[in-house]
Amino acid sequence: MPSLPRHLRKIGHVFVDESMIDAPMTHRVRERLAQGGRADIPWTVVPPDQDRVEFERGETQALYLKEYKGKFLRFCPGTRAYHCCGYRIIHIGENCPMACSYCILQAYFQDRVLKIWANQDALFRELADGFGADRNTRYRVGTGEFTDSLALEHLTGYSRNLVEFLEDYDNVVLELKSKVVDLSWMEGATRTDRVLPAWSLNAPFINEHEEFDVSTLTERLEAARTCAEAGFRVCLHFDPIIRFDGWREGYAEIIDRIFDYVKPDQIAYMSLGSFRCMPQLNPIIEDRFPETNYIYNEFVPGLDGKARLLRPLRVEQFKFMVDRLRKHGMEEQLYFCMESTGVWNEVFGYAPGDFGGLGKRLMARAFGE
Repeated sequence: MPSLPRHLRKIGHVFVDESMIDAPMTHRVRERLAQGGRADIPWTVVPPDQDRVEFERGETQALYLKEYKGKFLRFCPGTRAYHCCGYRIIHIGENCPMACSYCILQAYFQDRVLKIWANQDALFRELADGFGADRNTRYRVGTGEFTDSLALEHLTGYSRNLVEFLEDYDNVVLELKSKVVDLSWMEGATRTDRVLPAWSLNAPFINEHEEFDVSTLTERLEAARTCAEAGFRVCLHFDPIIRFDGWREGYAEIIDRIFDYVKPDQIAYMSLGSFRCMPQLNPIIEDRFPETNYIYNEFVPGLDGKARLLRPLRVEQFKFMVDRLRKHGMEEQLYFCMESTGVWNEVFGYAPGDFGGLGKRLMARAFGE
């Protein structure tokens, strides 16, 4: 196994719950760290149910292999005030080793601890009970809500484990959403119709100035092409769309580049979401990313308590991007993440209620219908 990817090189300490010392995940992470040249990283065993771990500031980041005792299968934390895509979350861990200025995880997890749920046996039992209870009930699930789906894959193999486990469930489609490239999970996949590899994209300026320790846009698009050529349908996400000087040229460039790598019929769906944030995120961005200035745009409180770009400004960006995507043959693949009926009608000329609901459409797209 090669040396650790750049986004994992800041890990300087590993903590493990006392109950997880002999877990397969613990042995795997220890072995892969050693193979990556980091056998010297200190390990500390901690008592069960410990909320916080303490480590030296110079160690930058820590891994915490934890026995998770909550629900692994969850609903997406949307709000009724806006149209939610309705997917379900498979909760595999918390926090992210990359550094994107706009990331809401900074407000959720204000530490440098990357938590991995090491009790996979409990996770798979819960999923088997849920997905197996009624094989006629379909699920569109993903792991990229409270962490990046692939950021820790080099150490954990979590996504590959999930792909292999879900091969037995015809009623489940798994989306793996990431800003890095790790395609090792493909080795465990025998069905291309039940996994949706997904990447977040943004304008080149945002990628260069607001996203750190991530794969380049070219690397992500090349990975999408690799997956598409292997028979997988991919998902792409523009969320958050950010307003900055030159945004039209920037988003036009990345939109046009997409179709140098994949065809519209190889894309299951694509989300568009404007930058929005909880009130407590702004001071974090100001402190950690002092060069960032998009947070000083014109924002108003949304119905979900998050600050949103003024509607006319959001709609202007949405219309520009949707028009550009339509010229490339995109329509049914497109949807808004957490927007109102009014915005849908103003940009698309229709709303989710006109086609039976957003969740229903995306479920059909996920299952290739």
